[in-house]
Amino acid sequence: MAASSGSDNVSEGSWPKWAIALAIGAPVAVGVAGAIYYTRKKSKVSERKDPDGKPSETKASDPAPEQTQPVLSLAEQAQAHKNKGNKYFKGGKYDSAIQCYTEAIAICPDDNAKDLSTFFQNRAAAHEQLKNYSEVIEDCTVALELNKQYTKALFRRAKAYEKIGEKMKCLEDVTATCILEGFQNQNSMLLADKVLKDMGKEKAKKKYETRVPTMPSKQFIKSYFSSFSQDITCQPLETVKESKEDTEQESDSDKEEATEGDEDKDKDESEEITKSGYVKAKQSFDKGEYEDIINECTKEIEGDGKYAAHALLMRATFYMLEGQATLGRPDLDKLIDMEDADKKLRVNALIKRGSMHMQQGNSTDALSDFATAVRLDPENSDIYHHRGQLNVLLDRVDEALRDFEKCVSINPTFALAQAQHCYAMYRSAFAQRSPMQLQAAMNAFEKVIKDFPECSEGFALFAQALNDQQQYDKADEMFLTAVKLEPENPTTYVHRGLLMLQWKQDVDAAVTLMKKALEIDNKCDFAYETLGTIEVQRGNLEHAIQLFERAIDLARTEMEMAHLYSLLDAAIAQSRVAATYNIRPPMQ
Repeated sequence: MAASSGSDNVSEGSWPKWAIALAIGAPVAVGVAGAIYYTRKKSKVSERKDPDGKPSETKASDPAPEQTQPVLSLAEQAQAHKNKGNKYFKGGKYDSAIQCYTEAIAICPDDNAKDLSTFFQNRAAAHEQLKNYSEVIEDCTVALELNKQYTKALFRRAKAYEKIGEKMKCLEDVTATCILEGFQNQNSMLLADKVLKDMGKEKAKKKYETRVPTMPSKQFIKSYFSSFSQDITCQPLETVKESKEDTEQESDSDKEEATEGDEDKDKDESEEITKSGYVKAKQSFDKGEYEDIINECTKEIEGDGKYAAHALLMRATFYMLEGQATLGRPDLDKLIDMEDADKKLRVNALIKRGSMHMQQGNSTDALSDFATAVRLDPENSDIYHHRGQLNVLLDRVDEALRDFEKCVSINPTFALAQAQHCYAMYRSAFAQRSPMQLQAAMNAFEKVIKDFPECSEGFALFAQALNDQQQYDKADEMFLTAVKLEPENPTTYVHRGLLMLQWKQDVDAAVTLMKKALEIDNKCDFAYETLGTIEVQRGNLEHAIQLFERAIDLARTEMEMAHLYSLLDAAIAQSRVAATYNIRPPMQ
């Protein structure tokens, strides 16, 4: 039988465990006239009462009453009032329950702190049923002053704070509850998770609107573009200069018939191309100089230049990389609607807009854009590669597998897609708990790193799968190979640090690797986030807060910010709880 939701020591009934009442509140002085006596009558003699309900006086002709019980102490009288209040509570008579609990509070000796705290939390429970949330908070606060680690009072006050919109106070109380309960109570964990997500979304929305755009590191940009095999931005400038109308080759006879005027025209066009904003942007891109790309693309677009479509794609891409999706979206929309534009440009724009939708939590529109891209160019391997990644995020592993299989069938030399295909195979086998499929996935990884020995991503993904399988020695070997192939990639150091934690519980080694990642790329938000999480586990909450704040400043999407704010607020709450209650989560 479940414990009552109304109060401590209430008889068991149908109330769910998560609603167990906590009694807390401001005492209300109630005068109690006289002492309470209990008498027992003989079995067949009925009790006589006056019209007002009081027992009548004994007459000489009445049988002699049995010996009167001793007078109850004030503490016992208070318990009697509480028990009576519990019965009212169970019957749904919350006002009457409140009155009884108030009477119990009024007569309970001050040195009975534990009983008093129970009476206050029971009264808070009745107030909660009446939605008197301010009174709930007041009573819970008094209960906690009497019993500092009273988890029922903490949790009930947390719920009341949430109801009135005091989310941070709610989070502090529910965090203390979770720690005191050893993170074993599902209901308090769910409330903490809900409040963290709500706060994260609210803060991220506000921050994203006022954030200062930041260009990510060169390594990040390089990794981003490596995920495309057919992005025109990455193609040689000579290829870019061929417009859609120029793709047909001139015949030898046509060239022989070229007039002097035509030659002058070609010369003028050549000079015009040299001055093109897009061409300058492309030259900067090839040199790894990204700061002026958006401005140069804007010149091409506003001047309605020959490569305006190319410029729209490049500008939108760099707006996205800077975290300015709202500015990049119109460029993608315009390019997608340009039916005379190069098909590869439009498909690339659809892929990027689909990814943008996904980053904003809109998977329906994301999948719609990928479906449109397939109809437009069904043999473009990039579509299936990126949709496969999206399906992995959506935990649609079977769909991801089909996409990666299609991608590598179209473009078997695309090493990154081959590696991610193996990882999707591994995820599918792991989900199905199939040893045979698991072994097949690991064999596929072995083949990929043999066929593409220069693909660091293949070694890194294989290492993550090996780590899951607790094959730590081999996982570390794969990570070290990935570092050797791409020493400037900070994420590999972060993943290897996580391996050190899981394998050897070597926190110092993990922290050293995280710091190495930040030395390589001080804009790696993944490293700041992971290091912040480790510092929380070590109890270094102030340092963790600083790391999360830095990661938030570098985040490129509102969704990323919301996640990071959740981590930040959790660390802040733990810091305050530690100061208030002198409790911390167990170190890991």
